Order: sequence, then structure tokens, then C-alpha cells
Amino acid sequence: MEWREEAIVLGVRRHGETSVIAEVMTRERGRHLGLVRGGRSRKQQPVLQPGNSVAIHWRARLDEHMGAFLIEPLELRAARLMENGIGLNGVQLVAAHLRLLAERDPHARLYDGLAVIVDHLDEPDKAAELMLRFEIALLEELGFGLDLERCAATGRRDDLVYVSPKSGRAVSREAGEPWRDKLLPLPAFLIESDTACDPRSLVDGFRMTGYFLSRHVFEPRGLAEPLSRAGFLAAIEKIRARASA
Repeated sequence: MEWREEAIVLGVRRHGETSVIAEVMTRERGRHLGLVRGGRSRKQQPVLQPGNSVAIHWRARLDEHMGAFLIEPLELRAARLMENGIGLNGVQLVAAHLRLLAERDPHARLYDGLAVIVDHLDEPDKAAELMLRFEIALLEELGFGLDLERCAATGRRDDLVYVSPKSGRAVSREAGEPWRDKLLPLPAFLIESDTACDPRSLVDGFRMTGYFLSRHVFEPRGLAEPLSRAGFLAAIEKIRARASA
């Protein structure tokens, strides 16, 4: 059994004296593990860093075996990503999110999102918006998608400003007013293409996705929110505060 595909490195762990087990994300085969012989060598170590794009040649005797990777570099981003807290925490966060998916389960939409994110982790505002949209897509891929297109109470498609924490559905301003303190704010830029993404909206957006990730994913699995998520948000805020000062 064998296949070839482009992939993005998520992480590695040691295996024996000279080898590693690499974890990558592919478009057609999802998150995949494979043995890289000699992966701890000086030549291979720079290639097998999280965030790098590589060409994978996988081989195994049977499809259900872990198999071995032959890896060639395509685009080495890791050095750039490790230059600041956004890149370092960002690549760790998307990797942690992707580990919530079953191994070898294809998620082309998330692979495409990952490919865009790792190219923009040196741009604070863009990186934050991309990560927020990635978390919304992740919830959908895990079966807990949010319905932000129409009001849960009235069916209206306009003036949507809240999200119900119970149903994950949008709520209009008028319908939600009596319960506004119990509802989550819905950032306008997520549903209106002509609305800019501002810092307050990002805070509200990450609060929303964090709530649903905790409720539907982390808590049922007995997991804590990844430390890299708080690190990523703190790094974004630090750079934004420095810029405004």
C-alpha cells in the first residue's frame, strides 16, 4: 500500500534512537501518522517542524498499519512562525484543534483553512480572524455547527446580534432583548460581508467559539482548553496594544 500527497506538519515525537513519528495533516487523508526513519538527523529536523509544508510518500504492508513516511520539503515556514507569540501559539493551537478529529478522517475544508492560517500568522488581525473562522468550521466538522443565518425565534435574517448558548442559533435584536444578558454576542462581520472585523468583535467571537468548544467538545471528552489558545489570544492583544500605544 502506498500514496503520495502534500501535507502540513503538525508535530513529531521521538521513536527509538534516530527516528520520529510524524503527525501531518493532508487534504485527502486527514490527520495521519507515519514513521520517519532518520527523522532526528540534522537534515530532517528542520523539515519536520510544525507549520512546514512537505511532500509525503507513505508506504505500509497493510492499509491499517501506521506505515512509514518519506518526506521532502516544499515550504519551510517554521523559523518565521517561531519568531513571535502569535506564530508559535497559533501553529500549536491549530494542531491541537485538528487532534480532536479522528485520524485518517478527511476534512478538506479544515486542511484548506490550515494552509491559509500558517501563511498569515505574522499578520495579527488577519491571523485572529482566520483562527476564529477556523474554530467555527471545526465545530461544524465535529457535528456541532452554529446556525448564524436566521433568527431562532422569528426566522428573520436581518438584525442578528445574539447567539443562543443552548441551541447555537442566531437571535435577532428584538427577539433577544428580554434575555440579552443570557445570550452570546454575535459579531457582525461573521454574517455581513461589508462589516469590518474590529477588536471588540474578535473578543466576542472567540468567547462564542470557546463556549461551544468547551460545552460540546472539551468537557464531554474530559479535556481542558489548549493552553495555546489563551497564549494565542494574549499574543494578539499584546501586539495590538503595542501598536495602539
